[in-house]
Amino acid sequence: MQVISNIQLKRRLSAVQSAKAKLTLAPPAEQRLLNRELSLIEFFRQVLDEAHDDRNPLLERLRFLTIFSNIVDEFFMVRVSGLKEEIEHGCVKPSPDGMTAAEQLEAIRKRLVPMIADQMRCLREEILPELAANGIVSAPYQSLSKEERDTVDDYFMRQVFPVLTPLAVDPAHPFPYISGLSLNLGLVVQAAELEPAEARFVRLKVPGVLLGLVQTGAGT
Repeated sequence: MQVISNIQLKRRLSAVQSAKAKLTLAPPAEQRLLNRELSLIEFFRQVLDEAHDDRNPLLERLRFLTIFSNIVDEFFMVRVSGLKEEIEHGCVKPSPDGMTAAEQLEAIRKRLVPMIADQMRCLREEILPELAANGIVSAPYQSLSKEERDTVDDYFMRQVFPVLTPLAVDPAHPFPYISGLSLNLGLVVQAAELEPAEARFVRLKVPGVLLGLVQTGAGT
């Protein structure tokens, strides 16, 4: 049996009291943890920073902008939708970092809105002008020459028009299901022989098999 002297006992008691004091002074768990959703947004910021970095090749910078869009879309489909479901079900229990679902949604908006605006500014003011300087121009239909318009019109009639299926929305036809990440257009159509009152709203889904950009012109 080991005999502990008074001095050793005092030292041990002092060490225990010191440890308890440190635990008492330590901040609560919610102040020591990072929110999962906000941490993901900071990763998105790093992707956006790569698009701004002019040391990267131009097309790689453009690719980083598209990656940013894709991961933000997925973030809203999975993370943000989950937070909204918590609110709809009346769940008020905070996450381990101490934030409720409503607080997380507010913080997500405050961080992401400026980032998305920065993404579009980067595209308009940096990427597109540099692409144009290198012979790659994203041109609207109105700016094309007659020959180029004829080429695009022929492409539309042969490749696009046959796969378009407008769906009417009226009391007899409920609003159609819109799949995630799909491109849809809302249009008001009217037959030439009908009165304006007979105009109908239709939903037109753009099939994913179609190209987002169409090359036209010999030098583009």
